[in-house]
Amino acid sequence: MAEILEIHPDNPQPRLIRKVAEVIAAGGLVAYPTDSCYALGCALENKQGIERITRIRKLDSKHHFTLMCDDFAQLGQFVIVDNSAFRTIKSLTPGPYTFIMKATKEVPRRMMHPKKHSVGARIPENRTALALVGEVGEPILSSTLLLPGADDPLTHAEDVQAEIGREVDIIIDSGVPGVVPTSVIDFTEGAPVVRRVGAGNVDRFDIDET
Repeated sequence: MAEILEIHPDNPQPRLIRKVAEVIAAGGLVAYPTDSCYALGCALENKQGIERITRIRKLDSKHHFTLMCDDFAQLGQFVIVDNSAFRTIKSLTPGPYTFIMKATKEVPRRMMHPKKHSVGARIPENRTALALVGEVGEPILSSTLLLPGADDPLTHAEDVQAEIGREVDIIIDSGVPGVVPTSVIDFTEGAPVVRRVGAGNVDRFDIDET
């Protein structure tokens, strides 16, 4: 059963953040809070981690995994942000938004969309998540912790432990995260299109009604 590690939400203890980062570096899978709900996360090159996330969430091959980044400069290393998207994305970060964009060569092919070669990227407004990404030293490969058949994501560490405690290696308890998944904005086809309406305000964008 995965350990629940209590971390202060406003002042994350460096020693505990380092402990979780070491689990990720060693090939582990962690459940951690963000500003939009819990996420599952592992190292970028962790093939088994991707397989574990896919199994837990029962994802298909078209799923966009997300790069959890700690600042805009890091995000720009892994996705192609053209001039038209730059100001828009900059104005929405950090915040509860996931941006779908073309991936750079820094992104492992196994986590890209198989046809579009795109990937999700975001910068959360959550101190624990940002501290963890900073300690890892690169984006954390992530996916919202929304279980198959569930209408809502998990928001409490004890619930995460009860549901998938045997399928992850560590669970962070850092206060109650956001309770609504991110809004997903797709920049791969020119003008931004909202693919999922979530926690972030999307009134300024076109919404995919299909």
